[in-house]
Amino acid sequence: MSEREEQSKIEIERNKTHNKKMQKIKAARDKLMATKTEEKGLIMVHTGPGKGKSSSGFGMIMRCIAHGIPCAVVQFIKGTWRTGERDFLEKNYQKECLFIVSGEGFTWETQDRERDIAAAQAGWEKAKELIRNPDIKFILLDEINIALRYDYLDIDEVVDVLLHEKPLMTHVVLTGRNAKDELIEAADLVTEMSLIKHPFRDGIKAQKGIEF
Repeated sequence: MSEREEQSKIEIERNKTHNKKMQKIKAARDKLMATKTEEKGLIMVHTGPGKGKSSSGFGMIMRCIAHGIPCAVVQFIKGTWRTGERDFLEKNYQKECLFIVSGEGFTWETQDRERDIAAAQAGWEKAKELIRNPDIKFILLDEINIALRYDYLDIDEVVDVLLHEKPLMTHVVLTGRNAKDELIEAADLVTEMSLIKHPFRDGIKAQKGIEF
C-alpha cells in the first residue's frame, strides 16, 4: 500500500470516528432541547471590566429590528457622545426602535452630581414607561449599571419594576460595569466581560467603529 493510500485509509477512519461522535452529541443535544419548551421575557445583565457590553446589547437591538420586534434604547451616562449606534438607529429605524438619551456625559466630565442624578432619574422614568408598555418587547438600558453604582437610582426600585411590572414576554438588557448584587440575583442571564488586553493601555484612544 502506497503512502497516499495509507493516508487516505487513516482519513476515512477518522471521518467514521468523527461521524459517530457527532451522532452521539446530536442525540444528546436533541434530547436536551426537547425539554426546553418554555418561553419568557428575560432580564439580562452585561457587566464586567471588559469591552463589549453595550456592543452586545446593540447587536440584539439589530436582531429585534430584523425580526420585526418593537424595541427601545434608553442610554444613560453617555449623553454627549454621538455614537454610531445612536446615529444609525435615529437615521434609519426611528419607527422600529425608540432611542432615548438620558445624561449629559460621563460623571467625570459633568462633575455635577445633582445634574447627573436628575438626568438618570429622568431616564429611569422613561425606562419604566417603556418596560410597562406591552407593545415594546425589547428594551436596552445602556450603562444603567453606572447610574446604579453611584446610587443615582434606587436599586430596589429598579429590581422591583423588573420583577413585578415587566410584562411576561418583554426582554430587558442592562449594561455597564459593576452590576449590583441585587440586580445579578434578579437576572435570568448574566454575562461578565473579562479584560485581557486593551489598546487604551498602550496609549491608543477610543476610535470610531470600535468604541463608539
